[in-house]
Amino acid sequence: MRKFTGDKLVIATHNKGKLKEIADLLAPFNVQVISAGELNLPEPEETGVTFIENATIKALASAQAANLPALADDSGLAVHALNGEPGVYSARWAGESKDFVMAMGKINDMLNDKEDKSAHFACALVLAWPDGHTEEFEGQVQGNISWPPRGEKGFGYDPFFVPVGHDKTFAELDLSVKQSMSHRANAFKLLIEACFGKE
Repeated sequence: MRKFTGDKLVIATHNKGKLKEIADLLAPFNVQVISAGELNLPEPEETGVTFIENATIKALASAQAANLPALADDSGLAVHALNGEPGVYSARWAGESKDFVMAMGKINDMLNDKEDKSAHFACALVLAWPDGHTEEFEGQVQGNISWPPRGEKGFGYDPFFVPVGHDKTFAELDLSVKQSMSHRANAFKLLIEACFGKE
């Protein structure tokens, strides 16, 4: 495993909610984070069929364009009764306008006659260097789809996902609670242990 030894890291995202969550998780390591959006880097086309493949595309594009190490996250919702959809297409289901209310409604409509409302969020994290080296990590959190959506704290599909062991959606839980057990937090634990040394 290659260790991260720099003091500046590009987060390969244009999503402000995701940037804040990742910046908070990296706060203990005194790393200056800057987003691909702030650097006006173009968003590469995500042509992968897995979360790891898409995260790798994004991480390498940012690392090579900025000539700095870059961290990309590709995450999404897999609904078990829908054969894992929307999966890697989670953001695309929300359309150009990122209308997740519409996307959640679409999923709820498709689940209407199904008893199984279980789902999981998956997160792939890829840390890339300008020389093309990458380290890959993946985390998940299990839960159930709940209708109607509830809560204002999260982003994306958070308002209708209730993690196992809780009765609140990700968008109702305090961020600190979500960050203690989310798919992103689980992937981050692996990343931190491997590339940043133990906390």
